Amino acid sequence: MPHVFEYAVLRAVPRVERGEFVNVGVLLYCPDLDFLCARTFVDVARVRALDPGVDVELLEAALRHLGSSCDGAADAGPVSGTTRGQRFRWLTAPRSTVIQTSPTHTGFTTDPDAEVNRLLAALVMPLGD
Repeated sequence: MPHVFEYAVLRAVPRVERGEFVNVGVLLYCPDLDFLCARTFVDVARVRALDPGVDVELLEAALRHLGSSCDGAADAGPVSGTTRGQRFRWLTAPRSTVIQTSPTHTGFTTDPDAEVNRLLAALVMPLGD
């Protein structure tokens, strides 16, 4: 039986004042299965096209921290003590930082792990030649 899920695209916005972004990941939350996951991929050349001076290591560290927040890891700070649904809402809240999220979208899936991989391939990974 299919389950409702919500997802948001993670965006790298290296120069917040310009508002230009590159998709760098996907957050997916499926409440029926208590599933929350972030998958990321940073295309360094695309990010550097927006800002040649971007600190890619810092960007990747922030994305790893975001993944830890999804997992509820103790080093994620206060958000680690919340439910997966609360974490998803916190992670997708609008913000003016180097990592932002798209509006949330919904769908149906029987396999949220496969769905997050499908979304990553469709929305983040470089297009084939």
